[in-house]
Amino acid sequence: MVIYMDNIVNPNDDFLKQAEVFKECIDENLKQRLAKSEIDMTDYDRYMSVAFSVLDHMIERWLVTQNTYSTTKPKRVFYISMEFLIGRMLGNSLISLGLYDIVKEAVKNMGVDLEEVMKEESDAGLGNGGLGRLAACFLASMANLGIPSHGYGLRYEYGMFNQHIIDGKQIEKPDNWLAMPYPWEVLRNSHKFMVHFGGKVSRLIGNDTTKSSLWEPSLDVIAMATDTPVCGYSNANVNVLRLWSAHATEEFNLDYFSTGDYMAACENQVITENITKVLYPNDNIFEGKELRLKQEYTLVAASVSDIVKRFIREHGSNFDIFPDKIAIQLNDTHPSLAIAELMRLFIDVYNIEWDKAWNITTKTFAYTNHTLLPEALEEWPVTLMEALLPRHMEIIYDINHFFMKDVSMKYPGDVNKLKNMSIIAEEGIKRVKMASLSVVGSHKVNGVAKLHSDLITKTIFKDLSEYYPGKFINVTNGITPRRWILYANIKMTNLINSAIGEGWSDDLEKIIELEKFVDDSNFREAWNKVKKENKTEFMKFLSKDSGIIVNPNTMFDVQVKRIHEYKRQLLFILYIIGRYLEIKENPNSPVVSRTYMIGGKAAPGYWNAKQIIYFINMVADTINLDPDMKGKMKLVFLPNYRVTLAENVIPAADLSEQISTAGYEASGTGNMKMALNGALTIGTLDGANIEIKDHVGDENIFIFGHTSDEISELKKHYNPQEYIIKSPLIQKIIRLIEVDYFSQADHGAFKFILDELMGVDKYMLMADFDMYYNAQRKVDEAYENREEWTRKSILNVARCGYFSSDRAIKEYTNNIWGAEAVPIKRIKYASKPKI
Repeated sequence: MVIYMDNIVNPNDDFLKQAEVFKECIDENLKQRLAKSEIDMTDYDRYMSVAFSVLDHMIERWLVTQNTYSTTKPKRVFYISMEFLIGRMLGNSLISLGLYDIVKEAVKNMGVDLEEVMKEESDAGLGNGGLGRLAACFLASMANLGIPSHGYGLRYEYGMFNQHIIDGKQIEKPDNWLAMPYPWEVLRNSHKFMVHFGGKVSRLIGNDTTKSSLWEPSLDVIAMATDTPVCGYSNANVNVLRLWSAHATEEFNLDYFSTGDYMAACENQVITENITKVLYPNDNIFEGKELRLKQEYTLVAASVSDIVKRFIREHGSNFDIFPDKIAIQLNDTHPSLAIAELMRLFIDVYNIEWDKAWNITTKTFAYTNHTLLPEALEEWPVTLMEALLPRHMEIIYDINHFFMKDVSMKYPGDVNKLKNMSIIAEEGIKRVKMASLSVVGSHKVNGVAKLHSDLITKTIFKDLSEYYPGKFINVTNGITPRRWILYANIKMTNLINSAIGEGWSDDLEKIIELEKFVDDSNFREAWNKVKKENKTEFMKFLSKDSGIIVNPNTMFDVQVKRIHEYKRQLLFILYIIGRYLEIKENPNSPVVSRTYMIGGKAAPGYWNAKQIIYFINMVADTINLDPDMKGKMKLVFLPNYRVTLAENVIPAADLSEQISTAGYEASGTGNMKMALNGALTIGTLDGANIEIKDHVGDENIFIFGHTSDEISELKKHYNPQEYIIKSPLIQKIIRLIEVDYFSQADHGAFKFILDELMGVDKYMLMADFDMYYNAQRKVDEAYENREEWTRKSILNVARCGYFSSDRAIKEYTNNIWGAEAVPIKRIKYASKPKI
């Protein structure tokens, strides 16, 4: 155990002294790092000086942590992901370091509010949605639990995009999140690796057990490392997120320049740096693009080389112990080329024979699957792989060759088994099935919710799961309470702390102690006050962020997530239209006043999703301009959904819409964030909704719709017209769309919606509509009884302790990685004086 002693703020000083010392650090950074005085500094300068002061506070912890790992030589976990949606760093880092109140006092002494300072920070453009946010939560939990771990990703210069809504339609603008200096990263010039593409392969002398080859690439790219610290909360561990950026080996061609052709002189640099220029949109519809493949290989080539280099530095070249010291987790199929890359290094560079190399490789890798959608499973055309990565294609052929030999021995003469389990898809365009490579090359494969893990063994990996008994397991996702309660919902945090103490923040199961306060009228009153204050704060945030005004005295009914047809934002809108018609027909009937909020981005090439956004906004214009709806309902689209917006809207939400078609959502984490912030869930039995229901109780959640088994059966003979005929309300809704009620200036704009609902209805909105509408009636009834609603809200928070990412990481550690914690002792700082 290493005890860390701070060298900036003395933990033995009282609170006000610590704040004074921190203010001196801020002033010093303003002068020495930014060369500014208080006279000429900008608001961003102030943020930078505060951020640098916090980073200074991390650095010695960071060095002590990494030195401790190097000397104790524990098993390390390497988490490779194409996305890390880390959000803004300052506030979360202050909470993790235990410095929030101290720094708040320090900047107060400068005449500034800490909240205003934190608003200067941009969201890091390193992810798109749930996959990247999960990776960020997992890194935080690994640090919190003291697991020696490293995240690997790409340092995208531009994020997904900034979403603007113009005339109701999504318009994409560049997300230049690095336009201003980013204080949280440290450039590692000494950590760079050559990444190769193209060229030819020559087989060296050997046989089937060696298969060593010489790869002569035609293009070289330099991957340069940048490190961002990841702080633990209950300890002083600081782990690392290492991001790679692509650079040209020859940035400027003087021969071209001397002839006056400046564009040609810069061409190589421009083409190379495009690899990490923009976050590739992930809309769960895979398209084999050359840029995406280059991105994926750049990530894994640099990361695997870095892992092997670190292993040799700490353990020498005894690769027999490699799986005992290294665990590599593949976050979905995007980094699956790491399997072929490690095999390439073992065979071609370190001259390890094939069987031994394969044994080490499979014991090292584990794979997390995040989708049941066949169209989202990556399959790279063999021709593209042969052109860009010829040696890896050769290795994948060899992996498949030996695997097919084993399969044929177990299932002699079963051609269908061979076809289904092959890593190479032969029908149509010959393709490499990256999910199959991930399964075959890993020792464990996990789904991310009980239902999802069960379905992958029955559907997409049915034959592989039968072939590999015991390989497939479940690890239900989780979220970090430090980001999503302590930081995002400070008012609720203070209330919970006053009731049960602070121990729940790093052991979320302890939050169950809240349950004993559910019948305390004073506590319920305080709970409602917090929710009302959060809604008022969100109203202010939204007004400033996008000019939208909402009424905090209404129910906040919220659906925020990536726009995709299976997530069924369209079903939510159909319900809202139905509610609108009901009010129009019965204007004097009492109603529960609701503000409906929908937020999310559609991938630029996903036309249907973008049209759904357009439809939402056109319906909103109609409803919000109708005087009959005043005080009864309002619909708003929340533009540019991102972590910061989520941190503001989730604590304010009353109702959480989790309404995907059963069997399509792998897990979801938005459902967990909402429930842990006191929102009640309306949802299908899909993903982690099932487990949320099991924990909070049937009476504290609103479940509707067909189950995944029923959906599977329904698909065999589904006809949406059967449900439309039975539902007078849905007929009225469809009629409004047919007559362009919501698009009078754009006739036929929503024909595709009609064609989908009345034709294929792939995600079975018509089958679930009436059940959904009836569930919403039960929501109204429950909300009218505010005492009972508050009880349900408290119970949702109290009973969702299971959904912590700390618990998920413990399961990964115990059931997959076999890593042990190496905690660094945390220093306690003086508490804020009670006034």
